[in-house]
Amino acid sequence: MKHELAPDKRINIDNILILIEKTFPIPERFRSKLPSDIGELSRLLTNKRGSRSLSYLSRPNFLSAYLHYFLPWNLYRLCLLMPVIDLRLNSGDVITDIGCGPFTFVSALWISRPELRGVSLEFNCVDRCGPALDAGKKFFASLCESEKSDTPCAWKINTFKEDFDLRQPKTQRKRKPAALVCAINIFNEIYENLSHNDIEGLQKMSANAAKLMQNEAAKNASFLTVEPGVPQSGKFISFLRNAFLESGINPLSPCTHFESCPFLKTNAKVIKGRNWIDTKKRWCHFNFETSNAPKKLHTLSKAAKLPKERLVFSYLFSGSSNLQFKKDEVRVISDAFPLPENRFGRYGCSSQGLVLVTGDRSRVEDDIQSLSIAKGYFASEGSGELRDKKSGALIIDV
Repeated sequence: MKHELAPDKRINIDNILILIEKTFPIPERFRSKLPSDIGELSRLLTNKRGSRSLSYLSRPNFLSAYLHYFLPWNLYRLCLLMPVIDLRLNSGDVITDIGCGPFTFVSALWISRPELRGVSLEFNCVDRCGPALDAGKKFFASLCESEKSDTPCAWKINTFKEDFDLRQPKTQRKRKPAALVCAINIFNEIYENLSHNDIEGLQKMSANAAKLMQNEAAKNASFLTVEPGVPQSGKFISFLRNAFLESGINPLSPCTHFESCPFLKTNAKVIKGRNWIDTKKRWCHFNFETSNAPKKLHTLSKAAKLPKERLVFSYLFSGSSNLQFKKDEVRVISDAFPLPENRFGRYGCSSQGLVLVTGDRSRVEDDIQSLSIAKGYFASEGSGELRDKKSGALIIDV
């Protein structure tokens, strides 16, 4: 299964840059500075995080850089993910988006799930940055107007200028309880300042993040968190998964089981017989090629000296469910790589821990992709199941 946008949704994504340019025009005298502003904002979001203020999007040049570069890439990423997640939204449901920015999630949902456009939904968009909220309202209005439809937008959007702190999550809800609570690429702005060795601090922040999201939720709500696909974010997602599990909220995706996360080696001494993953080398994340992204966006990326050939992210979708997982279901978490005897492999995660998915090149490299579910049979020899000598992973043939 290749994770590419359907043709109709690719058209919408291709038109995003045109729509952004129309909605947020840049005066000609400032246009030449856009690539350098994008590069500077990227550095503030990565290796210069310590010098970034929490209100960085209040600066007009950074907000413009975000809208013209980061917003379309984030939309592209979310439009890959949205069709994979079973959101099950119904008329009258409330969705609360914590750290919504310029309405990235709302816009991605509109683009990638057109069947929901006529459903009466209410969105609570929460962000600390007033200009980002204003830009979001303007952009989403333009997005709705750009669709040639006789059906008016059935979505109601409320905005809340509000800050939050994972060190002291608030306990009093100000909004209607939500059927879906989202936090897209926001928690990393808080835990990123922790030392990568501060496991206790990261675990505490993940527990507070779960509390913060649950405080916004209705009974039997669902929760979606998307973070950058780096090791620290992968650890945070694993701890967040455990925090939800402790509250009786099950992982629904990308996980294929309700067991403790095999990426958390802290559990290795407690649960025996599982194959625990070396988190220094591997973490739960997914990556996709960007060949279908708009050419204009690739051109802008190159001008900013940020060529983007791949999109990488970690995510967790949790909620109440009667899902029945099977032992042979494996979530693929890596690219394909060659193995001896003209075989190919991909790593995956299952209830058995780390799994090496193996098979012919056409099967493993073409038919199976990052984030897809692989099914097969566990290889065995004699009375025991075979393991990969390099990683210790159980081997499953597809």
